Amino acid sequence: MSIIEVRDLNLFYGEHQALHHIHMDIDANSITAFIGPSGCGKSTFLRTLNRMNDMIQGVRIEGSVKVVGEDIYQTKVDVEILRKNIGMVFQQPNPFPKSIYENITFGPKLHGITDRQKLDEIVESSLKAAALWEEVKDVLKKPAYGLSGGQQQRLCIARALAVNPQILLMDEPTSALDPISTAKIEELLAELKETYTIVIVTHNMQQAARISDKTAFFLNGELVEFDSTPVIFQNPCDKRTEDYITGRFG
Repeated sequence: MSIIEVRDLNLFYGEHQALHHIHMDIDANSITAFIGPSGCGKSTFLRTLNRMNDMIQGVRIEGSVKVVGEDIYQTKVDVEILRKNIGMVFQQPNPFPKSIYENITFGPKLHGITDRQKLDEIVESSLKAAALWEEVKDVLKKPAYGLSGGQQQRLCIARALAVNPQILLMDEPTSALDPISTAKIEELLAELKETYTIVIVTHNMQQAARISDKTAFFLNGELVEFDSTPVIFQNPCDKRTEDYITGRFG
């Protein structure tokens, strides 16, 4: 079942058109990977899914993005609630300059949860969901900056999960990490898709092949091909997809 439906989406930075007529359905409880060379529109499109591009001056959107049937670009949409429902994890781990505990409780407090017992439960469940609880349960009051890069990124995932989203957007979440940390996050994502819908931008084609159910190939702001991951990597329809996957460009 589709949880996100994108129809004829165009995005402009001023006069420059960065995305051209994107059409895509994203399934619930799946991992969808976006691949393509730098500057092809992957991250720009990812940010249209929770209106992060609203923060950039001069951006204009045409078309529709529906999440659970609701067009998120309607004026009545509460963007704060939208971003609670559609969390985001970035390329570089970006923990707040606070304790591990305060990083996790920041979002729930923002949304009105103040009961200490409830906050404690959210911290434990979020860190467990991000496979970090056993590593940090005895140092929750310590600064988050004391964690390793891989731990910081899992903390950022836990922080996103703490507000109980439906969808998790990830913009190259492992590109700054070592192979062991990357493997841990990939294992984690395979578990998380049982509960959440995950959309991930990655430069690592092997990663897309390993973890995603469907893969979208972008080029010059166009969605060239979107299909099940085995089809994209083993039997693509478009020669440009094949050329990119086989390393002829990009």
